[in-house]
Amino acid sequence: MKRILIVGATSAIATACARLWAAEGAELFLVARNAERLAETVADLTPRGAAAVHGFELDVNDVHRHADMLEACAAALQQIDIVLIAHGTLPDQAACEADTELMLAEFATNAGATLALLNRLAARLEMQRCGTLAVISSVAGDRGRASNYVYGSAKAAVTACCEGLRARLFRHGVHVVTIKPGFVDTPMTRDLPLPRPLVISAEQAAARIVAGIARRRAVLYVPAFWAAIMFVIRSLPQPIFKRLRL
Repeated sequence: MKRILIVGATSAIATACARLWAAEGAELFLVARNAERLAETVADLTPRGAAAVHGFELDVNDVHRHADMLEACAAALQQIDIVLIAHGTLPDQAACEADTELMLAEFATNAGATLALLNRLAARLEMQRCGTLAVISSVAGDRGRASNYVYGSAKAAVTACCEGLRARLFRHGVHVVTIKPGFVDTPMTRDLPLPRPLVISAEQAAARIVAGIARRRAVLYVPAFWAAIMFVIRSLPQPIFKRLRL
């Protein structure tokens, strides 16, 4: 039986992943800031086959409560086999350009809070000498684009942190997966003018994420064709790239 901690558990992708793991009979420890949605998610997963489901209310920006959450998780699960970090916001780029405080707050949620969590989780999994740490970053972190470079720079920080942690924790038997979704149909993206052929559902994203974690992939583009798309985008010379409306 897998024992799984999910942070940002009420997001569409995280919930879809949790449903797949519940069907496998996993024991789940769910963390989210909205108590009502968290209770709904806990209630949804038990009849789907989960061995047990625990809930913990937490705003990840309250980094001083991260230790309390991890203590509660350790007490409930005893050992953590998989951690999925899935919290995040999608900032309004134009609003961030006009409001520096907003920009810093969005960066804190998408990067600062994540790195704070990863620092504590790395120490715990290093002590366990086993487990998988899976972190949802984004293809937006592969190159800073004019349309969303606040979000992209936060995800670039998360991606770099994961790469370093992967090298640090490898020798201790702990695996780190960096997950880079492209366009996924979630409440966060529903109003955006996305190219529909490139958009997948949260359930499709979850299937690839759960399978990629099981296969201990290092970097997981979701879906796979984003690896080719981002290779092309990263390869564009700067004089050309800065003229594109991306």
